[in-house]
Amino acid sequence: MLKLDDRDLKILSVLSTEGRIAKSDLARKVNLTATPLWERLKRLEDAGIVRGYRADIALARIAPHVEIFVTVELAAHTPAHFQAFEAAVARFDAITAAWSLGGGIDYLLHVVARDIDAYQRMMDTLLEARAGIARYFTYVVTRAVKSPGAPPFSELLGAAGPAERAG
Repeated sequence: MLKLDDRDLKILSVLSTEGRIAKSDLARKVNLTATPLWERLKRLEDAGIVRGYRADIALARIAPHVEIFVTVELAAHTPAHFQAFEAAVARFDAITAAWSLGGGIDYLLHVVARDIDAYQRMMDTLLEARAGIARYFTYVVTRAVKSPGAPPFSELLGAAGPAERAG
């Protein structure tokens, strides 16, 4: 486990909201010179903590679309059934994210489709693929209320001092 200090957490916090920030600006924001910042960033990347850099795209400015969350319950709960479903889901670009859940619902899917008809055709194809779906429920996003932001690092790590934190 990589030990993180307050400066590492500041780097992560800035990157989670400003992924395109110039390294010199990032160094300035976290009160480091370029070389120590590069070393820390490389260490965070090598440890798999910083997994990538992404843009926040205003999709509505590009094309009409609907965003949909889908809860899925599988008919059977064996490793083979979970693997089959996950393999089927991986084949659909419209399914932009998927999470395995505990507590009654097996999966939560995030879908971006041109319209409801395109979404339903995709679901019909998924059902025809015999991916093991017992039932699913569709929730259409009507508006975004809060977009993903920086993780609450201080809450996640509690009040432990830097020497006590392991991440």
